[in-house]
Amino acid sequence: MSPPRLTIGDFAQLTQLSRKTLRHYHEAGLLTPDQVDPASGYRYYSSAQIPTAQVIRRFRELGMPVPEVRSVLLAEVAERGELIAAHLARLEDQLLQTQSAVASLRRLLSPAPPAIEVRLRAAPAQVVAGIAADIDRAAVLAWYSGAMAELAALGVAEVGPCGGLYDNELFTDDHGQAMVYLAVERAPTVGRVRPIEVPAAELATTVHPGPHDDIDVTYGQLGAWVADQALALAGPVHEVYLVGPRDTPEESAWRTEIGWPVFRTAIGRPDGYPGGHD
Repeated sequence: MSPPRLTIGDFAQLTQLSRKTLRHYHEAGLLTPDQVDPASGYRYYSSAQIPTAQVIRRFRELGMPVPEVRSVLLAEVAERGELIAAHLARLEDQLLQTQSAVASLRRLLSPAPPAIEVRLRAAPAQVVAGIAADIDRAAVLAWYSGAMAELAALGVAEVGPCGGLYDNELFTDDHGQAMVYLAVERAPTVGRVRPIEVPAAELATTVHPGPHDDIDVTYGQLGAWVADQALALAGPVHEVYLVGPRDTPEESAWRTEIGWPVFRTAIGRPDGYPGGHD
């Protein structure tokens, strides 16, 4: 005995998908009615289609586009898992971006954003064990994680905190060179790891506390200080991970030094400025 036919209204009530949504899914080839009356055009569904409709509703609630939902439903079991995993990974990335935006906004809109302490210091040249690449800004976090994992796998003795250099073009053009490194006595050549010289620089530095969700605000405050002191930015930004994920999973304990290479403009040199050229 075949299951009873359900009108589109009944099916909508049972699946919590509106009539309009069901018609759209039919036209998109996502959920075809069990039967369509050729004379009236009325759509009828089978009770056996209820689980499929519920799966579709869940995927759509997770923001999966209709074509991707269709691909998942038509895929073999193994491929279906890969498609779902890829979408969940995108959702996790979006969640991280949302959390970062919220953290930045809360800090920016607070009645009195905490002031930063800026220090001018001369950073000597050093040869480090580094991994460098030209990358898109959107790929920085994923690239950073992979590069740091590869550096950690070296198992070499470190003589200072790890760090990174990021070209200005990463911020201005969304594409540029990034380099992460370990401070070691002798830099090996293994895989992507190469000895790389970090040139000497005069840096305006500040320390960003905690996770990087609102590190852009600290960047902005440091940039404003540099402009107020009649200094000009020169070269890639330096980050030194004084305390980071490699040291503790407690994000509130993280400390990241941001250092911008600077030089004196014509207006003058601020008190305590350690370098520059006349």
